[in-house]
Amino acid sequence: MLGVPRSEPDKSEAEQADPAHRGGWRCSAGYDPPGTARPAGQAGDVPLRRREAGLRAADAAAPMRARRRQPRTRPRHRLRCGPAWSSGRDPAPGDGPSRAMWSRYLAARRLLGLSRVQFRTTPLDSTGVPHILEHTVLCGSQKYPCRDPFFKMLNRSLSTFMNAFTASDYTLYPFSTQNPKDFQNLLSVYLDAAFFPCLRQLDFWFFTYGNFPLEQHLKQIHEEALTKFHRIEPNTAIPVQQLWDKPREHHVKCGSDSFATDPTKQTTISVSFLLTDITDTFETFTLNLLSSLLVGGPNSPFYKALLEANLGTDFSPDVGFNGCTREAYFSVGLQGIAEKDIETVKQIISRTIDEVIEKGFEEERIEALLHKIEIQMKHQSTSFGLALTSYIASCWNHEGDPVELLKIADKVTQFRQHLKENPTFLQEKVKQYFKDNPHRLTLSMSPDESYYEKQAKLEAEKLKQKVNALSEEEKKQTYEKGLELIALQSKPQDTSCLPALKVSDIAPTIPFTELEMAFAADEIPVQYCAQPTNGMVYFRAVSSLNTLPEELKPYVPLFCSVITKMGCGALGYREQAQQMELKTGGMSVSPHIIPDDSHLDAYEQHALNQSILLALQTILCINLLNGPHFEEEEHFRVLVKMTAQELSNGIPDSGHLYASVRASKTLTPAGELQEMFIGMDQVKLIKRIAEMSDIKPVLRKLPRIKKYLLNSDNMRCSVNATPQQMSQASKEVENFLKGITRSKKERKPVRPHVIEEPTFKPCQMKTHFLLPFPVNYVGECIRTVPYTAPDYASLQILARLMTAKFLHREIREKGGAYGGGATLSHSGIFTFYSYRDPNSISTFSTFEKAAEWAQSGEFAQQDIDEAKLAVFAAVDAPIAPSDKGMNHFLTGISDEMKQRHREQLFAVSSDHLIDVANKYLAGGKSTRGLAVLGPENPHIAKDPSWVKR
Repeated sequence: MLGVPRSEPDKSEAEQADPAHRGGWRCSAGYDPPGTARPAGQAGDVPLRRREAGLRAADAAAPMRARRRQPRTRPRHRLRCGPAWSSGRDPAPGDGPSRAMWSRYLAARRLLGLSRVQFRTTPLDSTGVPHILEHTVLCGSQKYPCRDPFFKMLNRSLSTFMNAFTASDYTLYPFSTQNPKDFQNLLSVYLDAAFFPCLRQLDFWFFTYGNFPLEQHLKQIHEEALTKFHRIEPNTAIPVQQLWDKPREHHVKCGSDSFATDPTKQTTISVSFLLTDITDTFETFTLNLLSSLLVGGPNSPFYKALLEANLGTDFSPDVGFNGCTREAYFSVGLQGIAEKDIETVKQIISRTIDEVIEKGFEEERIEALLHKIEIQMKHQSTSFGLALTSYIASCWNHEGDPVELLKIADKVTQFRQHLKENPTFLQEKVKQYFKDNPHRLTLSMSPDESYYEKQAKLEAEKLKQKVNALSEEEKKQTYEKGLELIALQSKPQDTSCLPALKVSDIAPTIPFTELEMAFAADEIPVQYCAQPTNGMVYFRAVSSLNTLPEELKPYVPLFCSVITKMGCGALGYREQAQQMELKTGGMSVSPHIIPDDSHLDAYEQHALNQSILLALQTILCINLLNGPHFEEEEHFRVLVKMTAQELSNGIPDSGHLYASVRASKTLTPAGELQEMFIGMDQVKLIKRIAEMSDIKPVLRKLPRIKKYLLNSDNMRCSVNATPQQMSQASKEVENFLKGITRSKKERKPVRPHVIEEPTFKPCQMKTHFLLPFPVNYVGECIRTVPYTAPDYASLQILARLMTAKFLHREIREKGGAYGGGATLSHSGIFTFYSYRDPNSISTFSTFEKAAEWAQSGEFAQQDIDEAKLAVFAAVDAPIAPSDKGMNHFLTGISDEMKQRHREQLFAVSSDHLIDVANKYLAGGKSTRGLAVLGPENPHIAKDPSWVKR
C-alpha cells in the first residue's frame, strides 16, 4: 500500500487504549488560561471532533493567504527561547506572569523538562503539504537514518510526552521528560529530525520549560543545529486579512448520522465573525472573556436563546472564541436542526446580539468568570508546560510577545479598570465585532443520503484517471516501488544509532505519599493528603452503587451528568451554575467501576463526586448532594440532547475504545457494567431517551437513584490540601457529612463494597456495530490475571513489546491503519486494538500472528529493556498535588503494593514473556471477545458467530 509515511501518534498510547482517556483533546468555549483543563462535558466545553461546519466557517472567515513559493534554500535562523523564568533560575515576581502562575511554575518545574521546535508553515495551497512534512521529517534524519526514529524513541526513553502537531499555520514538535539524560537524548533526535531530514523548512524557533539548565539546552541547540545554517529571509509572514464589505453564506453537504436522535434534523449552521489580530493580547483577552459570557453555561444569552429554543441538539461544534489563526474568530450556531430552521437560527443569533448590546451582562456573571480565571491559574497540572507552550504558540508565530501574553493577572486588572471607567465596555465590543462587522460567514451543512456513495464514486473515478494517465513503464515502476516499500517495512531496523536510556537509569524505588486516615461524623472514613496545592482544596466523595436496583443502573451515567446542572436546595439551575463559578473551580460526578487488585471476578462500583475549591463550600456541597432538583423537564431534555449529540460526535475519535469495552463485556463481571456505563449500550440508551416524546418516566428515575447514592452509609471521602488548610478542611468535612442523609444501619469496614461473583463464567462474544465510516475500529480482549498476580508484570511488558516490535509495523506501516497496539488494563484484560483501520478481519489475523511471534521468543534483550523503559515511563508519570493518594483512595492499591509491582517489572525476563504468551495469548488458552465498529463487511455478514448491531 503506497501512501504518505506515518510518523507520529496523534494521541498517546494511553489515550488510544484506555477508556478513561476518552475525553481526548478539547477546546473550550470559555476562557482557559494556560495549563488548565476542564472535565469533559462541563457547560461550555466543545470536543475537538470532526467540527466540519465550524472549521469550514473559520477557514472561510479567516483564510490563509497563499504566498508565492520561495526558492529552496536554508531557513532563516531566529532562535527564540522561553521567557527568563523558564531557565534554571528561580523567577522573580516582577518578571511577568502572576504570582499564582509563579506558584504553579515552581511546583511544576520540579516535575519535568519540556522542549519544542516550532516552525512557521504558512500554507501555500490546500494540498496539506505542512502536515505531510510533519510526518515525513520524522522518517529518518542525517544523524539517525533508521526508519521512524520518533517511534523507536518511545521505547528508548522515559518521556512523559512525545508528539507532533500541525496547526493552521505552524508545526510543533514538543516533548517532555523527568530525566535530564533523557532530555538531551530526545533533544538530539528532535533537532536532527527537524533540521536535517533532507527537507527545506521555513521559519522556526524554540521554547523550553522546566528545571533543567537552560544554558545546556542552548549549547546543544547551537552546536547540533544552528551552526549548520545561514540566515535567510523567506518572508512567510501572513498578511492581515482584507475585510469583506458584506457578509457571505455557503452551504455544504455531508453524510447522514446513524445516531441522530431525529433523522429529519441533521443540519448544522454556524455563524463566524472575524475578530482582532491575536498579537493584540489585551483585546484578545477581552474577546476571549466576552466569548465565555456569550456561550458559556446556562446563564449565557446564546445558551438561553439557542439551546433552550428546542430547535437543535447542541451548539455547533466550533462554538466560541478561537485564537489559533492570525486573526481570531468567534463562531456560534446549532447542530441537529431541521434544514427549514436555518433562517430561524440566523434570526435568533441576530436578535440575541441586539439584546446583549441593549442589556449587557450581569455584574455577578462577570465576577464569576474572573473568579474562575483565578482558580484556573492556581490549579496545578502535570501538563502545565505543554499547555503553556500550546497557549503561546499561535501568538508567538505571528510575532506577538509570549511573555506579555502570559501576564494574565495584569490583564484582569486592566479589564476591571476598563469596566469601571466604562460600564458599557463589553456592550461596545459586541456592537463592534458582531453587530457592525460585515466580515461574517454563515455556513450550513446538511446530509445527503447518497453522500458516501458519491464520495466513493468520485474517488474511484479519480483513481481511474490517475492510473489511465500512467504509461506501462510508469505502472511497472509504481508496482516495483510498492514491492520495495514492503521489503523495506519487513527489514529489521538497526536502531543502534539512536540514543537510549538504560534500565539501570530507572529509580529502583518510588517515593511514598504520606496519607492520614480518619473518621468523620463518627464512622465515615476520610483520607487526608497534605500537598502543596497552591491554596486549593480538592474534595472527593465516593458513593457505592451496590444497593441500587438493577433496573436503575443503566441510568447512573445520565444521573451523574445532570446532577450538577439541574439546580439544588434553594437554587435553580441557573443560580446553581452561577454559584459554582463564584465559589468553586468545578464540581463533577461520574460513575466508576474499580476492579479488585487480586480477583478478576470482584469489583467495586460507585459514583465519584469531585470538587475543586478555594475553601470547602459546605452549604453548596450539602445542597448538591441532599437537595438536587429533578423537576425542570425542559431543561432536562436540553441536557439529554446535548449528551446524546456529544456521544454521537465522539464515536469517530474513540471507536477503538468502544470496540475494546464491548469486546471485554463477557470476560469479567465488571465488563458488563463497563459496557452499560461507557460503552455502545450507553450511547444507544441516551439516543433512545433523547428520542422520547415523553421524558417524564426517565426523569422520575433520578430521585430514586439519588436516594441510594447520596447516603453517607455508602460513602467515603478524601481531601488534598496544604498542611495549613487541613485543620479547617477537616471541620468542614465533618459539617458536610453530618448534613448528608444516612440510615441507622451499622457501618461496615472502610472498603465494604467490593462485589465478588465466584460463580461467574466468562464467555466469548463477537460484535459488529455497523456504522457509516470508511474505516474500522477493532478490539480483541483476552481475560488474563489481576494486578497482584506474578504474571501481571510480564503481561504488561509483553503488551508494550508487541506494540513496538510487531503490531506497529504490521498494523500501521503495512496495514495502513492510523494506529494499533496492545495494552493490559488494571482489570487484567489484555487488549489488542487498531483505529482508523482499512482492515478488520485481517487485523484479527495480525493479532494472532503477534501472539505467535511472542511465543517464538523472536526478540532480543535490548527489545525487552526498551519495553521496560516505555512501561516505566507510564508507571512513573508525574502526579499533580491534587491527585496524590488518589490511587489508594479509589482502588486500594498502596505504595507498598506499587513497589512490589515495580520490582516484578524489573525482574521480567525473556523466559517470563514467552511463558505468559503461551499461557494466555495462545489460541484456546484464554477466553476472548472481539468487536468491530465500521462499515459493512461481507465476511462478518456471512459468519453466524458474529452479533450484528
